[in-house]
Amino acid sequence: MTRKKRRLYFVLAGMSVLGIAAALVLTSFEDSLVFFRSPSDLVEKPIPAGRNFRLGGLVEEGSVEKNGVVTRFNVTDLNKAVPVTFEGLLPDLFREGQGVVAEGSFTEDGVFVATNVLAKHDENYMPPEVADALKKAGQWKPEGDN
Repeated sequence: MTRKKRRLYFVLAGMSVLGIAAALVLTSFEDSLVFFRSPSDLVEKPIPAGRNFRLGGLVEEGSVEKNGVVTRFNVTDLNKAVPVTFEGLLPDLFREGQGVVAEGSFTEDGVFVATNVLAKHDENYMPPEVADALKKAGQWKPEGDN
């Protein structure tokens, strides 16, 4: 075997190993990636039941119902709303009309079951994803505008 052929085989073997490693990394990322969606996005492009994603928007006024540690509420972008169920302790800043990002998945009956709920952390902060979704829906009202 000539030197050129040996070098070619070595380069091809290295590229194959690199390609396999990249495929494994991308496959493992696919399971851990969590995408953000607003309620209006879900109407345009529904997500299948069981697939994890983040749902963001505002907690709809008058929608919060607590029953022990189970809380039901609606997340809205002021155009569409999605019913959410969460079992556990909510953040102290969770309340109606505030920005929220819930991580979880849909059940077969169309209810979003959250495994984690994040509320905005002060009166001036809105998660960037929520702010972008509200701007896209034409419902963004910056602080100070009444």
